[in-house]
Amino acid sequence: MPEDELESALILQSLPGVGSAGITGLLKHFGTFSRILRAHGSELPMRYRQVLQQYQNTSLKHSDLARRIIDVCTDNGTKIMTVLDTDYPNLLRQIDNAPPLLYVKGNPHLPSLPQIAMVGSRQHSAAGAQNARAFASTLGASGFVITSGLALGIDGEAHLGAIESGKTIAVLGTGIDRVYPRRHNYLYQRILERGGAIVTEFPPGTPARAGHFPQRNRIISGLSLGVLVVEAAMQSGSLITARMALEQNREVFAIPGSIHNPLAKGCHRLIRDGATLVETAQDIVDQLGGMLALAGEQTERPVTDHVDADTPLSPVETRVLEYLGFDPTDLDTLAVRSELPAGELTAVLGRLELLGLIENRAGNYCRLW
Repeated sequence: MPEDELESALILQSLPGVGSAGITGLLKHFGTFSRILRAHGSELPMRYRQVLQQYQNTSLKHSDLARRIIDVCTDNGTKIMTVLDTDYPNLLRQIDNAPPLLYVKGNPHLPSLPQIAMVGSRQHSAAGAQNARAFASTLGASGFVITSGLALGIDGEAHLGAIESGKTIAVLGTGIDRVYPRRHNYLYQRILERGGAIVTEFPPGTPARAGHFPQRNRIISGLSLGVLVVEAAMQSGSLITARMALEQNREVFAIPGSIHNPLAKGCHRLIRDGATLVETAQDIVDQLGGMLALAGEQTERPVTDHVDADTPLSPVETRVLEYLGFDPTDLDTLAVRSELPAGELTAVLGRLELLGLIENRAGNYCRLW
């Protein structure tokens, strides 16, 4: 029976019928991946008993598969991180059904930096493509990492714009070694060459399947402070990403268009429903730019086991600590108490966690000092 948490997580991911949501639920109960695998049948929910008992009878085969995945990822420069690791992106960890595993090729630090997600239609207008590139380039130059899904259309244009001035992350609905669509193989390589990152929750060798892309979308929005919808028809998958962003307490921005353009109707719908109308990239920088300065402070300050008594806290950090109290508190409750925008609140919580003042335990924040 494996003791290593990474190996245990990979084994759980390979078991049929468990899935990301199942692993997340089991992890909340048992605390570690290895404890799930060692659990007695009576401790497990009925729907997982048979598959985990079958694993326990053939554990060596599954351990071999997990080690092969680790070897493959080591050989091609892919880092595997679990939701229990300290370098797992903090914003993503806070969403419901956070992916238990992330495979990251390229710069492994990018997923933890302040990001703006950009999404839109695959069948875009010339103006939509121009807007995507221009917004991505300006936001990248302002310090934001641009995150998108490597799809045709607006996704690809956003990646290209970001490469001009900054860094970009492509989140896949396939394994890290599968480029979909194939015509974006050059873009995939270009992202890596320019210091970007490729991210997926799916193990190497996983092909493109329709059900994978909604799962991918929750990661795109979950990694980001906000989501910008550039151009989208009423039935666009980009609206699903925007809805996920709202559920995750992220900011949603939309670029308006002509009332005669069917590709603008999705953005207009979002604006009617409360998304922020933006006309320039500076509109987004003005709203979220404070997160960049805070992230810079976090990067410059060394991580310690506990905060020094003389460590100065800003007024907003002190206020969040007071609202937290000493009982475990979830992000939604803190948002109501503090009345802070979601992006600012998560950044403050990240700094307090780095200082050793609080701890995130399965989505609930606990004050330590």
